[in-house]
Amino acid sequence: MDPEVSLLLLCPLGGLSQEQVAVELSPAHDRRPLPGGDKSITAIWETRLQTQPWIFDAPKFRLHSATLASRSPPPQLLLNLGLTSYRDFLGTNWSSSASWLRQQGATDWGDKQAYLADPLGVGATLVTADDFLVLLRRSQQVAEAPGMVDVPGGHPEPQALCSGGIPQHKDLPGELVVRELFSSVLQEICDEVNLPLHTLSQPLLLGIACNETSAGRASAEFYVQCGLTSEEVRNYYMSGGPEAHESTGIIFVETQRVQRLQETEMWAQLCPSAKGAILLYNRHPPLQSGAGKSHLTQPSVPTLSPQL
Repeated sequence: MDPEVSLLLLCPLGGLSQEQVAVELSPAHDRRPLPGGDKSITAIWETRLQTQPWIFDAPKFRLHSATLASRSPPPQLLLNLGLTSYRDFLGTNWSSSASWLRQQGATDWGDKQAYLADPLGVGATLVTADDFLVLLRRSQQVAEAPGMVDVPGGHPEPQALCSGGIPQHKDLPGELVVRELFSSVLQEICDEVNLPLHTLSQPLLLGIACNETSAGRASAEFYVQCGLTSEEVRNYYMSGGPEAHESTGIIFVETQRVQRLQETEMWAQLCPSAKGAILLYNRHPPLQSGAGKSHLTQPSVPTLSPQL
């Protein structure tokens, strides 16, 4: 296993649908206040704003734990979530004291992640109709892994479930959080790759991977099939999109090569979230044989003419 990534959860073969996942959102799953207070988080945030003034704070879901019940009827997976923020993420997971915080969390609470924000990310192994995996070269302007290669992804947003104000645990029913978790990965693909939503299948959750370069921050990794060919996807990407500034190029890898990607020079260019997504994808052989194509929401899409 690559030291930059670890696998927290492997879903049953073929992945889990939205109906097979449940969420318990509770203040009990929030980050513990830091020993001595959270002043260091504020200091780190203010310093980061001086060098990257374009970043902004926002609420995020925090992954506390996940429980897989393989022999029970749906839902099969329970995600225990709290609330956190991007500011707290930079001030804990990305702080120079992150290793100490993990050690202290284990000592104080029996949980090495207790003091860490651990916002839950989402990522997609997006496969085209002609069996290519879609990867993106990250911009130098992003806060995490600038210039590296990633899968499309981002975060589910608590704010998307609120009409206004600061999201509160009591106002976010578990069913809506699950819906946001699955819909957010599709929204990230639409925004980052500029693909129409109707060309994408319903996501299947493959598992949860942890980025060990950011103190074990977790990301839910999904499989999504696209009804477009790689050339059609490229044309859509090149015409821009809402988050076109987050990447500088698109890369296609034949799915038959993905199983051995760790043995190639490209592996070193992948950021940990992409490595986690690919490691989980490789543990679901049914998807690599094309079984996931049955989940397409549209049976066919029109062929596009090149736009460049």
